[in-house]
Amino acid sequence: MPFKVLADTFEALESITARTQMTNILVGLFKKTPPDIIDKVVYFLEERLWPDWKGLPELGVAEKSIIKAIALATGQSEDSVEKTAKTLGDLGKAAEALLSAYRDKARKSAGLLAFASSRRELTVKRVYDTLARIAMAQGEGSKDIKIRLLVGLLTEASPKEARYIVRFVEGKLRLGVGEATIMDALAIAFGGGSFARPIIERAFNLRADLGEVAKIIAIKGIEELKALKPTVGIPIRPMLAERHNDPKEILEKVGGAGFVEYKYDGERAQIHKSGSNVIIFSRRLENITHQYPDVVEYVRKGIKANEAIVEGEIVAIDPDTGEFKPFQELMHRKRKYDVHAVVKEIPVKVFLFDVLYADGVDYTVRPLVERRKVLEGIVERSEGLDIAEYITVKDPVELEKFFMKAINEGAEGVMVKAIHKDSIYQAGTRGWLWIKFKRDYRSEMIDTVDLVVVGAFYGRGRRGGKFGALLMAAYNDEKDVFETVCKVGSGFTDEDLAKLPDLLKPYIVDKKPARVVSNIEPDVWVVPKLVAEIIGAELTLSPLHTCALGKVRSDAGISIRFPRFIRWRDDKGPEDATTSNELVEMYKRQLKKIAEKTGEGEAA
Repeated sequence: MPFKVLADTFEALESITARTQMTNILVGLFKKTPPDIIDKVVYFLEERLWPDWKGLPELGVAEKSIIKAIALATGQSEDSVEKTAKTLGDLGKAAEALLSAYRDKARKSAGLLAFASSRRELTVKRVYDTLARIAMAQGEGSKDIKIRLLVGLLTEASPKEARYIVRFVEGKLRLGVGEATIMDALAIAFGGGSFARPIIERAFNLRADLGEVAKIIAIKGIEELKALKPTVGIPIRPMLAERHNDPKEILEKVGGAGFVEYKYDGERAQIHKSGSNVIIFSRRLENITHQYPDVVEYVRKGIKANEAIVEGEIVAIDPDTGEFKPFQELMHRKRKYDVHAVVKEIPVKVFLFDVLYADGVDYTVRPLVERRKVLEGIVERSEGLDIAEYITVKDPVELEKFFMKAINEGAEGVMVKAIHKDSIYQAGTRGWLWIKFKRDYRSEMIDTVDLVVVGAFYGRGRRGGKFGALLMAAYNDEKDVFETVCKVGSGFTDEDLAKLPDLLKPYIVDKKPARVVSNIEPDVWVVPKLVAEIIGAELTLSPLHTCALGKVRSDAGISIRFPRFIRWRDDKGPEDATTSNELVEMYKRQLKKIAEKTGEGEAA
């Protein structure tokens, strides 16, 4: 398949923002893609070479190296490339313009005609394989190898192809295509219609590799996807929870009774065991095994199944008192070079709460009561490995008491989980089978929220010339877009502010990203990638912000009053952020509480 087909598709996607149009373009692309390379086409659309969880290297080509490659491929100086990029707005356009000029000159030169006519047509496979070789080039001399391989690609590329190759390498392709849109297109192209979408989504949730899912359905059909089961070593996208703060309503939503377990302030971990081999994946499905050699040993000794996939929370423990320490303590394990030394400084304990697979059985389709029984049967408890503390609750008063006990013992709150016959493990899905119950008593706003950076503003006074505030958005999971909620400028330390330019630089773009819905124009737009935890005084209606626009009132969205930055959530991706519907629920509960306090329940 010629790479030109992909370049034309990228160009078409660049000019539209409507999800329906994007889906139609992708359906056409998938139908003409050879099945054996459709995984690579999907990876290009996702703007990656492979799923992050595989732990393979990224491209690792610095901007200066890209400039040098363009210069070598077009016969220009590096200064000329930089100036052209500055004029046109990005390196991709610079590569396109300079290569076009170079080719025009070549056509007029008899000596270069043979060279021009002998240029091979690039294929998707050749571009992908070359980019993979660039990523795999490591160690001494790798910089020169990467440049040489990129020059080779650009030399064979058409000007338009060069634009998108450069943007991909630079990490600035930014097509605005989400996973949801790709799944919609796959359902129409290979599943017979939108009714196949849930089957594709479940397969993706079990494989966390949309490229592989596309290849399976394109080659073997929808029935093969239906038969997929969890596989040890391949992470499962985690089940997510809704949030609520009324014990009575929580129990009603889970069917009247549920398991209530501690919600620990730690790092959520999906642990895979096969014999003595143990792999630990984070909430974002990154392989974090190297950070927790102690957890690997706990699992080897404490999980009695030969093969198992279990989930739990890794919590930092005070070595002197045994008390829980906050999540931030675990960050030292990411930063310290000598992990074995930090193991002694910051010991951890694992609290397991679910089993997804064990010795050939797929437990994601079994009710929670059965899963918990199996979990308790395969875990040998120890000082380092335990099962999350929980009770079965039917009474809201009992739920409130257990919540207070959890808070008193250092937990964040509790998780309430349905235990009826339909309480399966809904991988990759947020729903009312699991409900977070936690409170922040320091603010009228009941809970913190996780929002995505979509823009930034330059500061004034002491912050003059630097970024002083960020435009934050919630995730609308129904429309697969990000809707603005607030502008946050407080809560940042001087160190936080000093790091902002480097943190934002890879994601700054010159126009509003396709998946961002905003009525506010920041000083710079930011591709939705970075997630931050935010607290505020209260939720309010806003004529400016687009979050849940029209859901509460036709002319208003939802905003946060006096927002304050708490911390970066490196463990969360943009689609894991607080949803617009969650904020609607929080707003309604806030109104209800205010009405109860003022005795105006009927009016509210």
